Amino acid sequence: MTHEDHEDLRSACDAGRQPGVVTLQEAADNLGVHYMTAYRYVRLGLLNAVKDGGVWRVSREALDAFRSAASAPAASAAPTGRKKAPWAERLEFCLVAGDNRGAWNVIEAALAAGMDPEDIYTRVLSPAMASIGARWSRGELDIATEHRASGIALRLIGRLGPRFVRRGRTRGSVLLGAPTGELHALPLAMLSDLVRSGGWEVSDLGADVPAESFARVAQTLPRLVACGLSVTTPIVLDAAEETVRAVHTLVPGVPVVVGGQAIDAEVAARLGADGFAGDGRSLLALLDEWSKRRIVADEEDDGLAS
Repeated sequence: MTHEDHEDLRSACDAGRQPGVVTLQEAADNLGVHYMTAYRYVRLGLLNAVKDGGVWRVSREALDAFRSAASAPAASAAPTGRKKAPWAERLEFCLVAGDNRGAWNVIEAALAAGMDPEDIYTRVLSPAMASIGARWSRGELDIATEHRASGIALRLIGRLGPRFVRRGRTRGSVLLGAPTGELHALPLAMLSDLVRSGGWEVSDLGADVPAESFARVAQTLPRLVACGLSVTTPIVLDAAEETVRAVHTLVPGVPVVVGGQAIDAEVAARLGADGFAGDGRSLLALLDEWSKRRIVADEEDDGLAS
């Protein structure tokens, strides 16, 4: 055992913690930065740390990983000459740690670096939550941790939502929701904001909506252009098909688009849907197409009436 190992073991015993772990102040001293700078690294997900008894603890491995990232060769730089910041990984760290403030700090830093709100959803928040979901499915994270992360993510969406609203008259209404048994509301919340950015008035019914209830709401919306269903699990495909059928029955002429992890174009066709959207941009393209068709049809009807 080296002299440094002995000192580390003695320091750890004195502090009542495991060997190979230092306080955030010690980490700051080790890195040659102010404590608040090291604290900011933690908040942004740059430096992995765990809060223990009100004190931030940093492992030697985390310090080594931070140094490696800070001294990465220029070959890993983006085409502009600047390194591409791992925003999704930083956000994931904060979400798993249950760090509300740190998660928003990551979002603000990404925005300040030039990302727009749509990029935050598609390149930061969605990948972070997908990774957390995968870690939960592998048994690496407790379900409570996943739920807490989802709660923080929803609050982030709540703060980002106003940035997607366009001024002026809306282009029409769009109804979004998930069929009975589909419990994932987070994709819908992000999708709703992306659709609003296209100038549409969005009614988001959230998760687990019975078919008849979904269709009845569709009947009440003025200038309804389309309905959209989010399906992330195959076990709700029958419920999704029932919802598509209910909309076609109660609101004839209004197209229904489906999307989500459990859906592709072939499955969408089997469900009786009028279209498939793999992402927000695909949905916006469909809405534009259907809106134009509706305008042409209305003009033709006006011509026949005259």
